[in-house]
Amino acid sequence: MPTGLPVVRFFRGSEIIGSAEASPGAPLVDVAEQAGIEIPTNCTSGNCGTCLVRLISGEVGLPDVLPPGLDEDLVSEGGILTCCISPLENCDIDVKPPL
Repeated sequence: MPTGLPVVRFFRGSEIIGSAEASPGAPLVDVAEQAGIEIPTNCTSGNCGTCLVRLISGEVGLPDVLPPGLDEDLVSEGGILTCCISPLENCDIDVKPPL
């Protein structure tokens, strides 16, 4: 039975490697962990950029002021930080960063 929670699918390139439902406000790194996927983190506050991944599709909640680990160029390439960004709807995420 559908729960109405966003579903996040994780890819490595074109290969799907897992998926999980996202609880409201849950950062993507926690959703990845539920899917059995480990995304490296360091600061867990958006400062270092260690958890950078690429948003393929869907919408996430970007903060009004981007954290130091993210800039407009990265965002334009789909870059998001999994430690401090949550999905707002169903999303597809490539664990390979947009670099």
